[in-house]
Amino acid sequence: MIIILKPNATKPQIEFLRDELSGRGLTIQDIQGETTCMLGLAGDTSMLSEDSLIRHEFVERVMKVSEPYKLAGRRFHPQDSSYEVAGRKIGGGAFTVMAGPCSVENEAQVLSIARDVKHSGADFFRGGAFKPRSSPYSFQGLGLDGLELLKIAREKTGLPIVTEIMSQEYLDVFRADVDIIQIGARNMQNFPLLMEVGKIGKPVLLKRGLSSTIDEMLMAADYILMGGDTPVILCERGIRTFETSTRNTLDLSAIPVIKKKSHLPVVVDPSHGTGYWDLVYPMALAATAAGADGLMIEVHNQPDKALCDGQQSITPFLFDRLMRNVRKLRTAVTEEA
Repeated sequence: MIIILKPNATKPQIEFLRDELSGRGLTIQDIQGETTCMLGLAGDTSMLSEDSLIRHEFVERVMKVSEPYKLAGRRFHPQDSSYEVAGRKIGGGAFTVMAGPCSVENEAQVLSIARDVKHSGADFFRGGAFKPRSSPYSFQGLGLDGLELLKIAREKTGLPIVTEIMSQEYLDVFRADVDIIQIGARNMQNFPLLMEVGKIGKPVLLKRGLSSTIDEMLMAADYILMGGDTPVILCERGIRTFETSTRNTLDLSAIPVIKKKSHLPVVVDPSHGTGYWDLVYPMALAATAAGADGLMIEVHNQPDKALCDGQQSITPFLFDRLMRNVRKLRTAVTEEA
């Protein structure tokens, strides 16, 4: 629901209405148009009648919002969102690259890859400390020890770190130590985790679920956004279809669709999206051309010896080549636009 206020509405009148609505458990977002001030309401508005709102002399009219997501949509927030994270801009015309190994293995591996991807122009170092695996017998990550290795990489290279949280148990640790908290595909609809992560104020990278629609991902983003002023970045990482030639089907059409529906930045993960290292390079370029706000790339210095997802990891040499061509493509796409 959107409440459109009259141009002569005073600040005390608006604050009075905000207090009344927040007392009903609703989340309120200011929407500033060119000539009009509006309030967007998220939450259960079923008991809120339009007539009760129109009775306020400073309310012009009330609009129902048909989309099942509110805070992630453009009705409440028509302008693209952009964030400053550890001195790096995400969204708003910037192009952000997050790169690193699927899983943190040891200090030598972490530092070698972090230095390589920084040299090639990566903005963030990504690495898995906690690993959600389909098989209970697969490598599950180093846990808190892995997080310590990521912190060493940040200290040595200056690259902010992105890593996945799997449990509310580690919220305090992630709040203190992680620059961008990743919600993985398997936890996209772990609503208690989403709500708690949204309360700590750290930027969140939300990956699309294995078989989730775009609207379901935007509704999941709303769970995080309802917690407060939390930066949310969406990630298209491929969805499960009947196709067996690739690990997942990378949905590049999701980029313009999300941008039409939502103000949130969207990055693309062609590593999980394809599952094969030789497909990462062309699909990363395709995602760039399609208008993504950034990329998440798995890079490993010895992919054949990787403890996790080596088959979809590219080498530092190929990552450097990819970055050079991404920059060229970005220049061409920007000039064309």
